[in-house]
Amino acid sequence: MYRVLSLAALAGTAMAREITFPAVSGVQHPLGTMDSGTGMDLSTSLYSGLVTYANLPYVHCLAAENTEIEAYDIAIVGAPFDTGVTARPGARFGPNGIRQGSRRIHPQFSWSVYTGRNYFQEGLKVVDCGDAPLTFLDNTVALKQLTKTHEVISARKANSSEYAVPRIIMLGGDHTTTLPALRSTHKHWGAVSVIHFDSHIDTWNPDVLGGGLSHYAGVNHGTFLHIAHEEGLILNSSFHAGIRAPVANRKYDLQHDRACGFHIVKARDLDRMGMQGVIETLRKGVEGTKVYITVDIDVLDPAFAPATGTAEVGGWTTRELLTILDGLSGLEVVGADVVEVAPIYDNPGETTTLAAAEIVHSLIALMVETPVKALRRAQ
Repeated sequence: MYRVLSLAALAGTAMAREITFPAVSGVQHPLGTMDSGTGMDLSTSLYSGLVTYANLPYVHCLAAENTEIEAYDIAIVGAPFDTGVTARPGARFGPNGIRQGSRRIHPQFSWSVYTGRNYFQEGLKVVDCGDAPLTFLDNTVALKQLTKTHEVISARKANSSEYAVPRIIMLGGDHTTTLPALRSTHKHWGAVSVIHFDSHIDTWNPDVLGGGLSHYAGVNHGTFLHIAHEEGLILNSSFHAGIRAPVANRKYDLQHDRACGFHIVKARDLDRMGMQGVIETLRKGVEGTKVYITVDIDVLDPAFAPATGTAEVGGWTTRELLTILDGLSGLEVVGADVVEVAPIYDNPGETTTLAAAEIVHSLIALMVETPVKALRRAQ
């Protein structure tokens, strides 16, 4: 008798818990919707299919010259290269890691609580072009391949009728990859002020860092800004921000850095100046110039970005960096990148790749807020 009553009680409980769902789901996030005519529509599922940055459309930007492709204004491109590093490798997997970290971002669900704006919905078309096809056996060839990739993507006619040259945000890859980006940028906009967020200066003379072995070895993630200066790609109004790593020579390295056109905001300057002070210093320093922003993820403290090749303690928090980036609104940003993300060193919470993905989002915002006309189209 007791058993019969118990089963009856369970049956009653189960019936009481039945839920009738509405014909159309009330979920606002694009996880999938109900189609009253054909049933469940799976075309907008957020966590399935191939991964692009922020669930953006993929465009084969490197298609053959006469192939018609979808036009775009801002292109995301990966640079899977890490054989220019002096410490831990692994950044060749950075582009994929950043895309994985961006899965929670969606163009239709990205209204900022700070600005009230959704930068994916403001007229400029943002797409993911996939990765540059780079060899991992020859750095010289790989960097030429990356330079060609930038040239092809930026040579496409933009979706905007007013701003003819698409701009590129690159996902790295080690920091050597910024050199081909600057070479390509120079062809459209001339020399630029570089705002270089990093813990290291990266202006070492190739004869000092690697070049003692060969010219080949002298092109690496610690010398690329020296080479960019040597080639006339950057202006003397360039800035490092977040610097804290030691240098090899007490006087020469910093003197050489100044000769390469750079001014320094050290990591601990933030304690004295505050974020607004850092923002004003950077804005005033590059005023009136075209700007390229490059973010080495190791500008962040390893507590916030452990997945990088040359981590340095005492860095900025993710929130501090995002606030500083947002404070650069209005600058004419003609190119940008986030580099040195090596996912193998990340934790299960994906701390580094989540941060990198949001930094890319901030860079997109800067570009959308201030479209830039090219000085010339590359031939």
